[in-house]
Amino acid sequence: MLSVADETDSWTDDDIDALGDNAVADLADDNLTDIPAEVAQVSLNAISPETLKTFVAVVDLVRRQYVDPVNDEELFDNAMSGMLTKLDSHAEFLDAEAYENLRAFTEGDVGNVGLKAEYQPAEGYWVVTDIVDESPADKKGITVGDYIHQIGQFKIDGDRQSNDVEQLLNGIAGTQVDVTVSKAGRRKRVITLQRNNTHLQTIETRLVDGIAVIKLPAFQNNTRERILQSLTNLDAPVTGILLDLRDNPGGVLISAVKVASLFMSDTDVVQVKSRQSKLRTLSTQEAALLKPLPVVILQNRYSASAAEVLASSLQTQQRATIVGEVSYGKGSVQSVIPLNNEQAVKLTVAHYLTATGKKIDKIGVQPDVALSGNERTWEQQALDVLRQQVRSSGLRFVKKDNVDIVADNDKESI
Repeated sequence: MLSVADETDSWTDDDIDALGDNAVADLADDNLTDIPAEVAQVSLNAISPETLKTFVAVVDLVRRQYVDPVNDEELFDNAMSGMLTKLDSHAEFLDAEAYENLRAFTEGDVGNVGLKAEYQPAEGYWVVTDIVDESPADKKGITVGDYIHQIGQFKIDGDRQSNDVEQLLNGIAGTQVDVTVSKAGRRKRVITLQRNNTHLQTIETRLVDGIAVIKLPAFQNNTRERILQSLTNLDAPVTGILLDLRDNPGGVLISAVKVASLFMSDTDVVQVKSRQSKLRTLSTQEAALLKPLPVVILQNRYSASAAEVLASSLQTQQRATIVGEVSYGKGSVQSVIPLNNEQAVKLTVAHYLTATGKKIDKIGVQPDVALSGNERTWEQQALDVLRQQVRSSGLRFVKKDNVDIVADNDKESI
């Protein structure tokens, strides 16, 4: 649900993808507050008179005969929402609150309610699969096994994607969301949960026997810099990188390209094809500071979009070993187009392929080492794979001249 890294916050991946810095001028301009020119100049003549008459007639019918009074603004919002959601599972109309939540996700100012859910086909419901201790959901009595029927104004059914459900639950820290739940399908109840700033998008980095284990929850505008800063904070030689992308829904596509640049230089990362333009290839351009280090990527079925772009690019170049299960398989790019009333439209504007032209959408990225069973054991298994590749010496990351984080080869070499 959410932008190109440095120049605009209007390009997203789902959680946000972008076509790249140069694509902004081609497709989105730099206008973030007014309706884009191509939208503002649309003539009603483009819509047949009969279609307009039918729409107006339905609105009038609802106004006059629906059992309860209706709000005109809500009617039109719902009409736009219905039009977009019928296109695909990622397109949607964003009201002011949803749009602000999306922008907060991009910048990392996100709070969550402390639960995870999965759609269970046998049950026909979204079912709570995990509750964080002492979280808002835990304190309000939501438990593993509860059914989720609605989040805010959105009904939750089998057509919803897991990433969409997560983003509906998350939002600006301090805001509230109403969640309709039930115990095994019994009486529904509406619970108001406050989204706590639990640093959901914080990059967690720790050292395990010289290996830096980096948990990357999403791709945001400054993810590359935050990874380097987290390595600097270790203040110790690093002999290998375990990049944990499990449950990573994606984010800013250009951010994934920049993270890839840490591991390989002058290399194609992803191909993007939009309706208006020819196939474009995004490549790494920044210093590959982690190039000497062996890498293992840990992924699961919920690793999606920008996470799959990074994994597939490193796998293609034999720069990383992928461990885990087949990833989600989201190969589309969404743009968030602001309107002039603090609302926005999220629209699928492109598809992407791997650097070699392979399709990711509905296929996913295949692991080199397949894992199954309890995910709590996966990190240890991934570490075992990486230990076979690491060397005895490593790189120490330091800040020089208070400007750039660099790999210091004076003390440790690899």
